[in-house]
Amino acid sequence: MAMRMGVLGKKLGMSQVFAEDGERIPVTVIQAGPNYVVGKRTEERDGYSALVLGFDEKPARLANKPELGQHKASGTKPMRVVREFRLPAEDVAKYEVGQELKLSEVFEAGIPLDVTGTSKGKGYQGVIKRHGMSGTKASHGVHEYFRHGGSIGCRLTPGRVVKGKRMAGQMGSERTTVQNLQLVQILDEDNAVLVRGSIPGPTNGYVMLRKAATRTVYKRVGMGVEEARSKNPLKASKKAAAGR
Repeated sequence: MAMRMGVLGKKLGMSQVFAEDGERIPVTVIQAGPNYVVGKRTEERDGYSALVLGFDEKPARLANKPELGQHKASGTKPMRVVREFRLPAEDVAKYEVGQELKLSEVFEAGIPLDVTGTSKGKGYQGVIKRHGMSGTKASHGVHEYFRHGGSIGCRLTPGRVVKGKRMAGQMGSERTTVQNLQLVQILDEDNAVLVRGSIPGPTNGYVMLRKAATRTVYKRVGMGVEEARSKNPLKASKKAAAGR
């Protein structure tokens, strides 16, 4: 299992910022703090080592008795979101229960992140919206089958509907992770981060930010260096006509 440090947050919406070279960067604003250490998991007691973080304090009247007992034992306040982050034992020992985490202590600007959240629920949808199927032709002789999924059987062998067949059903409202998003900027004073691109979930939806599992350096795909433009107006017009 990948052991990666992270924080909890809330999606506030999208905006844009401008890089030093003038590039317009679409970003998602995430309130990622304050995060508090509400517990620890150790090898001796639990069989594994992890850090338990809490985010978004809630009134005590909304917490049940097990939650109140847990937070009373740790000396912390009830939180709306509590998650575990698996870490090596030596990293867990660096933190104390009740400690507030600063974003600049966990992340650095420019690194890739994996963002996990619950996608927007779309309800019960057909195969065209849910799976991107094309449907059938709307020509002569076709009646009421324009958006149907078509045949789902496979005759005698195996004589049943294969597991995993793409059909109509509930769409969205499931745990989703988007990998390798660039952390554009850390706003320590506002307990917020700016992440390039979109992330799962609606506005005010809770998300989990972790260091990327597959890479350590953010790299944009398909962004090459623009070739030098020709001063010949004839060549320039040909390029414009070709959409370059």
